[in-house]
Amino acid sequence: MKARELTTDARRNRLTTAALRLRRTTMLAALVAWTATAGAAGAQPSADVTLSPLETASRPMTGDELFAKLLERNRIRDLRLQQYSAERTYEVSNDKGKVYAEERVRVEYHAPDRKTFVTESEDGSKVVRDMVLKRLLESESETSAGSAHRDSSIKPANYEFQLVGEQDVGPYHCLVAEVIPKRKDKYLFEGQVWIDAQDYAIVRIAGRPAKSLSFWITRADFVRQFQKIGEFWLPAEDNTTVHVRLYGKKILTIEHREYVINSAKEAKDQDLGADRRSVTGGE
Repeated sequence: MKARELTTDARRNRLTTAALRLRRTTMLAALVAWTATAGAAGAQPSADVTLSPLETASRPMTGDELFAKLLERNRIRDLRLQQYSAERTYEVSNDKGKVYAEERVRVEYHAPDRKTFVTESEDGSKVVRDMVLKRLLESESETSAGSAHRDSSIKPANYEFQLVGEQDVGPYHCLVAEVIPKRKDKYLFEGQVWIDAQDYAIVRIAGRPAKSLSFWITRADFVRQFQKIGEFWLPAEDNTTVHVRLYGKKILTIEHREYVINSAKEAKDQDLGADRRSVTGGE
């Protein structure tokens, strides 16, 4: 009888442990939709940044003017970016360096909004890969062309900019703006954005969701860093740190590398097409 009771207790303990692991994974999965939709991102959150004051040799640029320049330059770059491929490495770990799961994928982008992903290798917990990493890829593929992407993009309908200073990020001199969401929405963020003063392109974003993601996720901080490849600015690394109630910090890292952008022939054809349209007045 005692042996049977011990066996029952052991099974109960195993089930409890499995349930706790599943709950922890589910809580991480709750971050997935926000990460893919809000474009989340290593570095420390923006609160630790030391900024130089804005130069006042002439009339300082306003936040609205900076926003307008960013949108116009982005529009031009988007028109020229026809396709790219890149390698990404996704990793879920804790703050002590323990890696729960890793997945390496090849991403293909085709204008205006189609992304496809092919898994090249995977390692670690299958549960974490299936519930976190694969869901993250599915969410990004769906939201890149869906209404969620449009609703959370960095545009005046969702945010306002407030210039707060200047700072160098690597070789780039940046204007730094406070990003203020216009509504409490878990798919928007609050934080800061670093914009290259010459190209008017985003170099770095740091922040946190504008609204709590869930009871279990007490805080989520992200940093996304960009790299300049030719005339284009594309993601270099995303780092999201999640504070999970009872379970501590969990970290999602995405590294982007080995970009191949447009072909020389495509870029030339695109320039010729633009020239013809300007001459003929066509769309």
